[in-house]
Amino acid sequence: MEKILLVKYGEIMLKGLNRPYFESQLVKNIKRSLQKTGDFNLIKAHGRVYVEIINSSYSYEEVAEKIAQVFGVIAVAVAYKVKSDLKEIENLAVEVAKMAYQDGFRTFKVSTNRADKNFRPTSNEISIAVGGKIFHSFEDFLVDVRKPEVTIKIDIRLESYVYYQEYKGNGGMPVGSAGKGLLLLSGGIDSPVAGFMALKRGLKIETCYFHSHPYTTEQAKEKVIELARKLSMYNGGMRLHIVNFTDTQLEIYQKCPHAQLTIIMRRVMMKIAEQIAYIVNGQALITGESLGQVASQTIESLHVTNRAVDMLVLRPLIGMDKIDVIKIAESIDTYETSILPYEDCCTIFVAKHPETKPRLENILKSEESIDIDAMVKKCMSDYETVDI
Repeated sequence: MEKILLVKYGEIMLKGLNRPYFESQLVKNIKRSLQKTGDFNLIKAHGRVYVEIINSSYSYEEVAEKIAQVFGVIAVAVAYKVKSDLKEIENLAVEVAKMAYQDGFRTFKVSTNRADKNFRPTSNEISIAVGGKIFHSFEDFLVDVRKPEVTIKIDIRLESYVYYQEYKGNGGMPVGSAGKGLLLLSGGIDSPVAGFMALKRGLKIETCYFHSHPYTTEQAKEKVIELARKLSMYNGGMRLHIVNFTDTQLEIYQKCPHAQLTIIMRRVMMKIAEQIAYIVNGQALITGESLGQVASQTIESLHVTNRAVDMLVLRPLIGMDKIDVIKIAESIDTYETSILPYEDCCTIFVAKHPETKPRLENILKSEESIDIDAMVKKCMSDYETVDI
């Protein structure tokens, strides 16, 4: 039996004339995810990517799990290939069923996907024929079409594939297919999830962190580096730009109305992030803001923040509540890092009674007491870039 990994992708299939571009980006990303894993042969054909292991210390199952993390992939099956002949498909299905039986499964059903519509019989007839063959090959392997313990799957194309082991992927679009963005990464729960969601839509990202030493500690900085590292596995590496924000933050604190501190600091951060984004060829800024979650995230506050920059601002979490965000953070392994008790710069100088409905003209008036252009220039002169 010839063993192979069968990679399925979903949303890409809906693309029209541009589909080859997205498929090529997906193949490129799969290759990158496997580059330190061994030698592989990747074949793109008939709406699938097939991965042959030439030389690797990793098992097929371990390689499948790695590929499943690549955005654009909806599932990876550890499959066995045979020529499209009903008898050969039946015989292979019995062998695959034997593996499932040895894994402890005792009820099954057969599901057939007949992509090659010229192949006869029909999908349902194939499933019935193969199911009968499997049923009569075992004493206590029973058919259960409603809630089977395992499904034996058959995929008929120019050649046919039979499998029962399938690893669920993240779906979405291939990273790099939708441009590039700069994520404002704090040490909190929200911004890493926003980065993950942007990656899922095909954006390649770089990250930016505002550090206010000594008010924020080195542990806070290391915490953000670790969060960037966790996102890097989806991004194919990561660059983190660390901005020294202490002097800027102190000047805003000393010269601006305290009720407006958060919104003015956010506006200055956005201006600095925009300049970094231009340097790295970013096309959008990405934040972890969710509508109404805190004072700086009211509709009025978001409007005033947006007016600080010309660049598009993406907020992937805008309609999500905290429970939704935490669930995703737990699933991508950023939650435990995010809740480590090291404060970021946004939590150090917080007003007791922040303004929740700021007016742009009032904010602009308050900003006349500070030299924002000089602040941005100073921060841009000495920011640090870490390659992860």
